[in-house]
Amino acid sequence: MEVQLVLYQAQKFFLWDQEFSLKKKLKIGSIEIHLSCKKSKRVRSHPLLQYLNSLHFEIGNHQYISLISPPSQNSAMASVSFASSAARRLEGKVAMITGGASGLAHVVITDVQDDLGLSVCRELESASYVHCDVTNENDVENGVNTAVSKYGKLDIMVNNAGIIDDMKRSILENTKSEFEAVMKVNVVGVFLGTKHAARVMIPAGRGSIVNTASVCGSIGGVASHAYTSSKHGVVGLTRNTAVELGAFGVRVNCVSPFVVATPLAKNVFKLDDDGVRGLYTNLKGAVLDPNDVAEAALFLASDESKYVSGHNLVVDGTFTVVNRGLCVFGQSS
Repeated sequence: MEVQLVLYQAQKFFLWDQEFSLKKKLKIGSIEIHLSCKKSKRVRSHPLLQYLNSLHFEIGNHQYISLISPPSQNSAMASVSFASSAARRLEGKVAMITGGASGLAHVVITDVQDDLGLSVCRELESASYVHCDVTNENDVENGVNTAVSKYGKLDIMVNNAGIIDDMKRSILENTKSEFEAVMKVNVVGVFLGTKHAARVMIPAGRGSIVNTASVCGSIGGVASHAYTSSKHGVVGLTRNTAVELGAFGVRVNCVSPFVVATPLAKNVFKLDDDGVRGLYTNLKGAVLDPNDVAEAALFLASDESKYVSGHNLVVDGTFTVVNRGLCVFGQSS
């Protein structure tokens, strides 16, 4: 089987659990991938799966990218099983993804951080580098054109790149520049990705666009004004473009994840395993892990959701639908 992918990366390459904030001044870049899966044992390094297993999670006033780590002894079989299943569901597809990834195969890297991009190329067996900034419309247009020229089509666009500003006690402490910076990446970036994906998907009469929103796009009070506004904007843009593009056979959906339990999450919250489980009390016996969010994004990207469009798939165990302070239902011990 062969899976062709184009991937945009919006963080430093190959850094595990990299904090992603304005203070870090991380640039937005991209990676383009072409991977042929000839044997099942190679599927675990499938770049789209690496991305789907590493969707961003949010903790307090910070957002993190949780890159996939080597599977533990207990999870190895599950990871390989998921990877094999996903590869079959995306067989023959070409995708462009804004976000993080690891375990890349044959790669063309495009980024605004030239030294870093070239360094990654040296670490990979087959890679080349092109300068790119995905917040720049000309660069995004060129990225889509490159995908089509190399692979002949673009089936899937996943707009995942995003940043978050620091939480302030009062809106009076927020600056216009900080607000605009978050909106530019989180909303304008999704707009540009959607626009240029649509440009090539409309003539083809098909395509799937998946945007990463957040639980912050459904409620208020859990993140900064800029970040919360931007994620509400992503949900709104998803619904509006779904209405327009549906006439051309192009679907547009978004995924809104809750916090994903990782070692970094434990670090930030200063929690042990029992403490982390306390984050997921809304759904007893279940802990959100990267594969859960991955399955949601994969479903929307694949043909399995061929009649699903304009949908915000919330993966949060009812976090956004219940007010604990007013809940009339007792919690089991």
